[in-house]
Amino acid sequence: MYPELIKPHLEFTKGQVFTRFPPEPNGFLHIGHSKAIMVNFGYAAYHKGKCYLRFDDTNPEAEEEIYFESIKEIVHWLGFKPWQITYSSDYFQQLYDLAEQLIKNDKAYVCHCTADEVKIQRGLKPDGTLGGERKGCVHRSNQSIEENLAKFRDMKDGKYEIGAATLRMKQDYTNSNPQMWDLVAYRVLNKPHHRTGSTWKIYPTYDFTHCLVDSFENISHSLCTTEFRLSRESYEWLCDVLHVYRPAQREYGRLNITGTVLSKRKIAKLVNDHHVRGWDDPRLFTLAAIKRRGVPPGAILSFINTLGVTISESNIQVVRLESAIRNFLDHSTPRLFMLLDPIKIIIDNFDEIPEEGKTPVEIPYRNNCNQFNKSRKVSISSTLYIERNDFSNVIDDAEYFRLTPNQPVGLIKLPYTISVNKVNYNADKQIESINVKYNYGDSKIKPKTFIQWISNENKINIKEIRIYNQLFKSENPNQNPDGFLSDINPVSEQVITTGLIEKGGFDEIKALSPLNIEVPNNQFNIAEDGGKNTIRFQALRVGYFCVDKESGDNDDEVILNRIVTLKEDSAKK
Repeated sequence: MYPELIKPHLEFTKGQVFTRFPPEPNGFLHIGHSKAIMVNFGYAAYHKGKCYLRFDDTNPEAEEEIYFESIKEIVHWLGFKPWQITYSSDYFQQLYDLAEQLIKNDKAYVCHCTADEVKIQRGLKPDGTLGGERKGCVHRSNQSIEENLAKFRDMKDGKYEIGAATLRMKQDYTNSNPQMWDLVAYRVLNKPHHRTGSTWKIYPTYDFTHCLVDSFENISHSLCTTEFRLSRESYEWLCDVLHVYRPAQREYGRLNITGTVLSKRKIAKLVNDHHVRGWDDPRLFTLAAIKRRGVPPGAILSFINTLGVTISESNIQVVRLESAIRNFLDHSTPRLFMLLDPIKIIIDNFDEIPEEGKTPVEIPYRNNCNQFNKSRKVSISSTLYIERNDFSNVIDDAEYFRLTPNQPVGLIKLPYTISVNKVNYNADKQIESINVKYNYGDSKIKPKTFIQWISNENKINIKEIRIYNQLFKSENPNQNPDGFLSDINPVSEQVITTGLIEKGGFDEIKALSPLNIEVPNNQFNIAEDGGKNTIRFQALRVGYFCVDKESGDNDDEVILNRIVTLKEDSAKK
């Protein structure tokens, strides 16, 4: 580091911490990026500094506008506001000028070697392992500075085909660090850029761009994952040979989730081959998918916060992530009655019940929550629905406490029980309905348990309830000998079309969305902007759910996603 370069840097930063989150806009961000976002924005915020959102847009072949917009949306969703949004392409001319300066310093040359020839130069043996002799190519030693400069300008002017020439940095083949073996600085692409149009025929590589743009933007702490640890030497080398301010690169362990794939290339394969609904399919672990699934941003940040920041790579089982989400939701979601497989209940003596027995009862949305202490009023009716597994024809099961032909059951918040009069079957010998007696006035009949119920006048027939399971069958789908696609779980998504939900409560929760209930002892209560994914609730005994973005506004168009199971269900599984 040249001391004379520190003064202008400090004049710009005024001693503040400056970081940046620098995603490539060639795909959607995934769960691993949430740690990078939190580390960069969080470190700057902790030190009352500033953090850029900088798009590393140096590869027009892979970049699309949808990726830029998704990245901006996710950073905002996680509760962070960039100090500035910048693009590596903002600096294309400055980068080109420094590339010419690198040539004039005899630290770069135009190379015409093929990719296979470069591998050999870097010591790759015929069997594919390193260990052979490392040496520079003929272009490195036989071309003058003037010749390299002329060729590089020809590259810029489009006089070379793709792959016919690259600008390589003249580093040190005797160094044991592969990042010092004459990395490529520029390559020919001949592709228009989304921001600069057809101005450029050549584009800088990450290894050339990243450290220099960090320098241009006066980054004080260039924070990256440990996979870039070896790159620190080339990062510092390039800044020093060009005599520009050198930021301090520091590394931390990346976050991986087992049981899935996070590679953009592999996720793109899943999307393009229609194994999933898109980049935001709730079975994926892109952050767009996690958001669509209904996970609150605070749950993600709480989870990342528990992991800490170390140099060790975090390989976390998905059940641990789900546990963190479940814990967050347990303190922040109202509870509703929802039936996946309902049975119709006909109350034979409904007309005999006096009016005071039909008075609406109040059912709280959540217990012991002062921030959401509302309740909804629901009324008994002549036709009700209960969950199919809340009835059993087995009459001598001492461990079954719900409704049987000789065992009454309580309905939550109703003062009296129901008893079976008759079980009705359809042509396929499946239970179609049950006639019951409402034991009004008989307080001597004590139920062993209470079950949820939905009245006929207060139901919505749900179009789809999407139950998501793991997309892959194993903890490491990449190790499947037939490829990761062969590891796909055939029942990763189950669609239920028979479900019911109570209309009154559901309508009120929709009207209040997003609820933004403060989670006790949690610093990540992020105010969300709203959206269907913020309409969340706990379906009693079933799981946590949200409304999917494909859901319509009418009652018969509701589509729900399961966010996670209830704790007890997960334990049983």
